[in-house]
Parts: sequence; structure tokens; C-alpha cells
Amino acid sequence: MRVLHVITGLGVGGAEQQLRLLLRHLPARCDVVTLTNPGPVAAGLAADGVRVAHLGMGGNRDLEALPRLTRLIRGGGYDLVHTHLYRACLYGRLAARLAGVRAVVATEHSIGATRLEGRPHSAGVRALYLAGERLGQVTVAVSPTVAHRLRRWGVPEQRIRVIPNGIDAPRFRYDEVRRKEARTYYGLPEDAYVVGGVGRLAPGKRFGLLVAALAQLPDDVRLLLVGGGPEEAALRRAARELGVEDRLVLTGERPYLPDPHDGAPDLPGLLCAMDVLASPSPEESFGLAVLEALAAGLPVLYASCPAVEDLPARAVPGARRVTGGAGAYARELLRLRAAGPGERYAPDVVRHYDIARTARQLMDLYTAASAGSNLEASSS
Repeated sequence: MRVLHVITGLGVGGAEQQLRLLLRHLPARCDVVTLTNPGPVAAGLAADGVRVAHLGMGGNRDLEALPRLTRLIRGGGYDLVHTHLYRACLYGRLAARLAGVRAVVATEHSIGATRLEGRPHSAGVRALYLAGERLGQVTVAVSPTVAHRLRRWGVPEQRIRVIPNGIDAPRFRYDEVRRKEARTYYGLPEDAYVVGGVGRLAPGKRFGLLVAALAQLPDDVRLLLVGGGPEEAALRRAARELGVEDRLVLTGERPYLPDPHDGAPDLPGLLCAMDVLASPSPEESFGLAVLEALAAGLPVLYASCPAVEDLPARAVPGARRVTGGAGAYARELLRLRAAGPGERYAPDVVRHYDIARTARQLMDLYTAASAGSNLEASSS
């Protein structure tokens, strides 16, 4: 089976890196086209042997991109088109139909309670989303929470499949050597208590709350933020104004997999360097960073994480939901620090989100879609 994945961009983000990991496990011949930004994940995919095309789209209203994408799909002889992220779902579904490909699957990665990929929910956004959705066969929700949000928007239940994101848990297994290497690289003292955050440095992630919490914590506490984005300067400024600039480390974007041309630690190595992960974002569609932290044996404080919340509370003993602001996080961090380090092991729940399991479920869906099966009748 030949599959084309269409995605809005290939910078270092959760959906983008999830795609790269998935393609390592899917038993299908997969190519990728990115509408914009062929960033580090594009280079990683190419290194994995995946053919990546850049459409060179100029913006949301670059309608000339549609015939280019249509020609690319028609010329590739694809059996199925799989779209990812809002803009790619709109253009990719339409282009697939114009190219004569009827097997069209989309994954909804980023619909929050009030925002879609940073856009506020509005009547216009919702109408355009629903119009595009009808051009495909099925929309994959990465969590039951996302499926519920899609139904509230008006997507028919029989057109939704829940296939959760997956992780390669062994890659995140705690390693003392990697911990020391990462701390040495970023100048983190061996005896420091390191609070970590992973994600795009954007307002919705609320990492400024962690900077404010840092100012309420002892001097041996450090904050290690992994990610890049428009809030970087504001976070540095806030740390400087609060007098904790020397205790904040911003790594920029870091890949899931090591880059042989870059000596900096990758994401699993940075998780080893942390003592706790804090995720104060109030709107998540899945919570991949929380799951990866659990795989690294870290305790986790979070505001929103469907990957955890959709499971029984006893299944994830290392995760605690925190409501409130900087003071609430500071109190919880002090509690964890006082409790001392525990054994670094991954809870059993991590196996529930194994990437190989996700790939098998998706491949079953591909097979049904390409065969023209009645997907609505087989909804689960």
C-alpha cells in the first residue's frame, strides 16, 4: 500500500515528531509532503529513508498550492492520503478528492477545549473544519477527550476513530549516564533539583507560570524548558525581573532521536536530567510530554492531560493534576522535593500507549479504508 502523509509543517512539534515515529513502524510505503517549514523533522524523516516533498505554500490563502498538491498526489499513484493538522487537513482532503483518491484519513492532533492549534474556536473555523471533514472517510482522534470534542463540534460519531498517540517507551528509559551528560552539557549542578517543561514556548503552554513558581522555590532548584517558540524572549525577561535568570535553562527545540551532527542531548536525555516534569498547559489534546516523562520514570504535575485523565486514576500513580497558579505549583514541587527521589521506573500504563500498537490499529484502518469497507458500520 502506498500512503501519502500531508502535514502543515515539519518543525519540532508533537504531531510532527509523532508522524516520524509512526512511519518507523507502519508496514506501508509512506511518503510525506509538508505544506510549509521543512524543519528538523523533515531532515530526520529523510535520514530514515522517507521521501519528503516541500509544497512551498505561502500562507493559509495560497490557493495556488491546491493544484500543486493535487498533481503531486495524482502523480504518486497513492492508495490512501493521510492528513495531519488543520491547514493540511483542509487542503489535503480536497486535493486527494480532486486527484481521484477516495481513501482519505485525517488525524486530529490539536483540538483543545477553546482553541484549535492556537486559533480561538469561532463559527468560521468550525464551519470550515466541518466542510473539510466531510471530504474524508474518517477522522482519527488521538484520545477519547478529542473524540468528545469532535462530536460536540458536529462530526458524526460513526466517522470518528480513537487511535491514541504512541511512544517508543524503551527510548525514554532512565539512564544515569545520560543524566550526567545532559546536566554537564547545560551546566546544571549534580545536586540541583531540576524541574522540567517540554513543549512549544507559546502563551497557551503557560511556561511563564513555572518561571514565577521558580522564584518561590529554594536557590538549588533549576527550571529546564525544552522547546522553542515566540515566548522565549518573554520568558527570559520574566526570569530576569524575578531574579532567577541564572536558574533558568532554555534548550531550544530538541529532537526525539539523536542528531549525529549535533552534540547536544536529545529529548530522552533531557528527561533523564530532570527530577520532575511540570505541564501547566490548561488545554491539551493528548499530553505526549507527560507520557514521555512517565516513561522516563519522572513524577509529573499537570493541568490537562487526556492521556492520563482518560484512564483510571490508580493506573497513573506518578501523575498529579494541579489547579491554580504559580503558588500551587510551587507548593507541589516543594512537596515532591521533600519526599526525595524515588525509583525511576515506567508505570505499566506506558505500555498502553506503545507506538507499535498504535501503528497496528492505524494499519487496520488503512486496509479497511482502501478496500472501500463500510467504515461507518464498523465504528468502534
